[in-house]
Amino acid sequence: MRIYVNANAGRDGNGTANMPFRHINDAAKVAKAGDEVLVSPGVYREYVNPIHAGEEDARISYRSTQPLGAVITGAEQVKSWQKYEGNVWVCRIANSIFGNYNPYTTVVYGDWYFAKADKHTGCVYLNDKALYEAVSLEECIKGEVYECSWVPEDSIYKWYTEQDEEKDETIIYANFQGKNPNEENVEINVRRECFMPEKTGVNYITVSGFNINKAATTWAPPAAFQDGMIGPHWSKGWIIEDCDISNSKCAGISVGKYLDPENDHYFTYKYVKSPTQMERDAVCRGQYHGWLKENIGGHIIRRNNIHHCEQGGIIGRMGGVFSIIEDNHIHHINNMMEQGGAEIAGIKMHAAIDVTMRRNHIHHCTMGIWCDWEAQGTRLTQNLLHDNQKPAYAKSLEGGMMSQDIFVEVGHGPTLIDNNVMLSDASLRFATEGVALVHNLICGALTCVGDGTGWRYTPYHMPHRTEVMGFMTILHGDDRIYNNIFVQKWPSEDVIIPHDSDEGFDSENRKAGTWMFDEYPTYDEWISQFDFTKPVDMKKLEPVHFGHLPVWIEGNIYLNGAEACKNEVNGLVILDKEAKVDLVEKEGSYYLDTNVYDLVGEFKDRMIHSDILGKAFEPEQRFENPDGTAIQFDKDYFGGHRGMDVIPGPFAQAEDAKKVLF
Repeated sequence: MRIYVNANAGRDGNGTANMPFRHINDAAKVAKAGDEVLVSPGVYREYVNPIHAGEEDARISYRSTQPLGAVITGAEQVKSWQKYEGNVWVCRIANSIFGNYNPYTTVVYGDWYFAKADKHTGCVYLNDKALYEAVSLEECIKGEVYECSWVPEDSIYKWYTEQDEEKDETIIYANFQGKNPNEENVEINVRRECFMPEKTGVNYITVSGFNINKAATTWAPPAAFQDGMIGPHWSKGWIIEDCDISNSKCAGISVGKYLDPENDHYFTYKYVKSPTQMERDAVCRGQYHGWLKENIGGHIIRRNNIHHCEQGGIIGRMGGVFSIIEDNHIHHINNMMEQGGAEIAGIKMHAAIDVTMRRNHIHHCTMGIWCDWEAQGTRLTQNLLHDNQKPAYAKSLEGGMMSQDIFVEVGHGPTLIDNNVMLSDASLRFATEGVALVHNLICGALTCVGDGTGWRYTPYHMPHRTEVMGFMTILHGDDRIYNNIFVQKWPSEDVIIPHDSDEGFDSENRKAGTWMFDEYPTYDEWISQFDFTKPVDMKKLEPVHFGHLPVWIEGNIYLNGAEACKNEVNGLVILDKEAKVDLVEKEGSYYLDTNVYDLVGEFKDRMIHSDILGKAFEPEQRFENPDGTAIQFDKDYFGGHRGMDVIPGPFAQAEDAKKVLF
């Protein structure tokens, strides 16, 4: 059945073509498996709460009849501004409009939040651009540049809020820098979410072609309820496609965790257990609450434009397993630098089990992709990542996070990163084990190798399942690095990185290459420590069992001073020629301006496949497809065929480096 919605209809109807509903949520109350909800262009200022689940072969689909023509927003327009002082105007909002959730009394805070908790989930928008929250009326009136912002020219637009408890009103002051807010499009966010079921288990929903924006989402750490402007809320088989998703206070899309009252922001309010212990609890409690392949995940997030969200573009703990995230443009995440904590990235996922992230363009984010814990069977392939680094002019936010294209943290693998173009100054933060890097162009450093994990015991799982197989600390190593091109594009001097959760700092490398694996054993060196001809001596083997695992490094090219590991096999180091790798944008398309393949010459590699990569040590799972079939790396960044002549890097042919990347 088709159900029709049109915000511009003359009056409420019954969902027929001649008498459409005026609100999407009215359709969401009645849509059943197999139904299609067709939404006409218009602005829908509402929270859509789907009630009924679809079925695998009979989905419930919500479609904007005009691409991006239907706007679902968590904001309301305000036209009651009065002049206050200078460029500052003031308005009063009756708190009854907020119901039981007032964004202007709710602060962004919770587990793993390290910045000062002085920002609210509310926000003021001027012509679709978020204003910066001031912590005092004086700061709002001054309207000065915020030094941590990545876009300092925008940071002079301020807002400040306080409560009038006697009148039960929210007072909002805003510095519009000379503009009259009653003549502009000024909105404030009012609702916590835009399109997200209140209950769990609302499966097999498609959301297609909407503009979704401006919600007062809350901080979404991994051991808490994780909301977003849109998300499946612990369900199975959603498709979110062809949407424009922007201006979430925290997460744009959430594929994250349900509410577990006994382990919700546990460390924030109880903290008698260590923060990582509550995360282990969350995994095991999730199993008890139905975290199984048959029940959860298997989503598709594709062809979306996700931008200007302040925590993350896509966020999720456990609920995003077995999903595909493809062909998305994710950019300008956390650029306001009003939030700081360990959950900020273009894509931030815990337990990305058998998740494929492919053909995404991710740039100008505090971090590009962050795979935290249990990146088992995770594959990052054919992605373009660049400018995921703090601008030189921006001051570091106290409690803010370090920047890089990809961060893989405290997992046991197998984590596969292949055929990507990584152009930021830190390409991969390597605080993990069990990673395979194959056929990438890597222009930044591999950082945090052998560091950044402590004695955290994290889970690994039965292959291609969620059931926990065991727990182990991170030994480091167990990595495979084949057929990549390393270029020292950025200055090679170490940089100072402030700690996120205390006042300390670290010196972090920016020298590119694989040199940081010099002290890791080869497989032959590692296996020689075990004498299988004699009875085992457990005490003698204890240091071996907690020592570094072996690494395999072969067929890589090193340019501009990028340095090879001493155990590199069949690699090529070019010292006497200068390589150039620049990203050029022309009319919305991105190209590489590079001479790398001129320098490579006739250098050739062998074809890599799953059996060469072998199995990750702890889960004893092969680097393979989610269905258990082998991977032959005969497809390049564009999907082009690699034939008999295999060259390093993400392109099958040298001339392919001149094609449009995205």
